[in-house]
Amino acid sequence: MKIVISLGGSLLYPLNEDYIKQIVNFIKNCKEKLYIVTGGGKIAREYIVMARKSGVSEKYLDKIGIAVTRVNAMLLASYFKKKVPCSIEMAARMAPPVIMGGTTPGHSTDAVAAKLASVIKADFLIIATDVDGIYDKDPKKHRDAKMFEKVGVDELQKIAGRGWKKAGANVVIDAIACRVIKRAGIKSVVLNGRSLKQLENAIYGRRFKGTEIIV
Repeated sequence: MKIVISLGGSLLYPLNEDYIKQIVNFIKNCKEKLYIVTGGGKIAREYIVMARKSGVSEKYLDKIGIAVTRVNAMLLASYFKKKVPCSIEMAARMAPPVIMGGTTPGHSTDAVAAKLASVIKADFLIIATDVDGIYDKDPKKHRDAKMFEKVGVDELQKIAGRGWKKAGANVVIDAIACRVIKRAGIKSVVLNGRSLKQLENAIYGRRFKGTEIIV
């Protein structure tokens, strides 16, 4: 199978050597064709917040975030001695495992992952974040937040909004990614990437904790 994983930056930073080794071993040992797209996480948002005070454009701020996603990708790719592609087209031509970050301003790494999945005709898109799935509200702020086991992509689009708003937005999945998933009919799930067991279960069709996106 061809599988695209959007690996949230929150899973990679602050740097945790044990987790980095686990995810590297997971990629090495997985028998499927893996394409990993790394996010920027908290460190990218911190850079963006600081740079925003200078008055630069949101496009410029997004370029800062993209640079951080690529640093994260370079860290993982270093264990495989592989080049980090700067575009979806380049990634699609490479032999897996492929590890990349963001591409162009206005596109989150989830959107990049969804577009890559569409281009390579992936069997599966996994959005691995630092929460267990998609909730009706932010579970980090609301103790009574309820997680969806399944959610329709149309409903998810309503939650995500209509489009890109500003650099560094912290959402589980954005509107552009939703549109690509819907248009391409990509089988997609959102789960907690800290549990590699849940990631493995999702890949191999076993019961897992997370949210399935219905297209």
